[in-house]
Amino acid sequence: MHSSVATATIQPETALSLKAAAVSEHDKFFWAYTEEPHRTRRQAIIKAHPEVTKLCGPEPLTKYYVLGVVALQLACAIALRHTAVLSLPFSLTAYVVGATANQNLFLAIHEISHNLAFRSPTANRIFAVFANIPIGLPYSAAFRPYHLTHHKSLGVDGLDTDLPTALEALFLDSLLGKAFFCTFQILFYALRPMLVYQLPLTSLHLFNIAVQLLFDYVLVSTFGPKPLAYLVLSSFLAGSLHPCAGHFIAEHYVFDRNALASKGPAKTDAPVPETFSYYGPLNLLTYNVGLHNEHHDFPAVPWTRLPALHELAKEFYADLPCHTSWTWVIWQFVWDREVGLWCRVKRKEGGRKVGGKGWKEEELGANERGGIPGVK
Repeated sequence: MHSSVATATIQPETALSLKAAAVSEHDKFFWAYTEEPHRTRRQAIIKAHPEVTKLCGPEPLTKYYVLGVVALQLACAIALRHTAVLSLPFSLTAYVVGATANQNLFLAIHEISHNLAFRSPTANRIFAVFANIPIGLPYSAAFRPYHLTHHKSLGVDGLDTDLPTALEALFLDSLLGKAFFCTFQILFYALRPMLVYQLPLTSLHLFNIAVQLLFDYVLVSTFGPKPLAYLVLSSFLAGSLHPCAGHFIAEHYVFDRNALASKGPAKTDAPVPETFSYYGPLNLLTYNVGLHNEHHDFPAVPWTRLPALHELAKEFYADLPCHTSWTWVIWQFVWDREVGLWCRVKRKEGGRKVGGKGWKEEELGANERGGIPGVK
């Protein structure tokens, strides 16, 4: 992973001041005392390249890709209805095809949560429920507010549910613990948000649950339990030891911990990176989610235009640390003693507003109207 940090366009007052093990002797997170870097860089990019805002807006291709992957997964599920669940053909298909396809759908729902499939917010909400169908369990309605809070309150302790809790980091701070986390990380990402803060129950949640349960019932009643088992296994493997699952760790875990701990306003004018992009071939299967700095800077730019954003504002991204292999990310995360669940940047609630007004909900997606239930 490259370790250089861009300094040319970031103002000194936005620099992060980090302190390892700040809260107590048992707390080894990096605590930041200023705002997250993305809104500051966004404003700098808009100032340098005003035309960048023309990249924002829905991508019509998204709905066709989703339709194709949903059809592929349903075809595979039905084709395996007479295959033993514990057999090699069933397992290999679930890992190679199913996990890749469902990871693709996870990230399609991620795109749709930013209103990037249709102009109408309502159409996006309904289409996300459709994209959810092959995943086997309802989650699209809950994912959106938690994810938009992740953008609005990046690194804020008690709000950003992408952050591991201190309890997770403490008990999984070993080779076996990290291997366990990587194997079952889909469960951590599914259960942790509900333990951090509760969402208000809306009609969209009920619709998501009802559609998913109805589909699962019809699938099992018509073809037996094995197709549903295939879909659920695919979802589990998509968030387990799978190359595409490396993006969960690559996006925000700090790998060069010692170098970052030594930085501060006295030593650099640039904010310490807390988001890391991946530039590699798996972006083709994952809606370019690897271009993660670019995505956090401009959440309303769809996956097809993120490379154009990178090229347009290349001077802002060229020197940021990045990854080139998600498989290597998982390997290093497990085996490197200096890397683990503690390697995340955290800030208190007020930290997201230091030096500015913070993100507006209207900036978190295309045609976003604000007032999103559950977004904090």
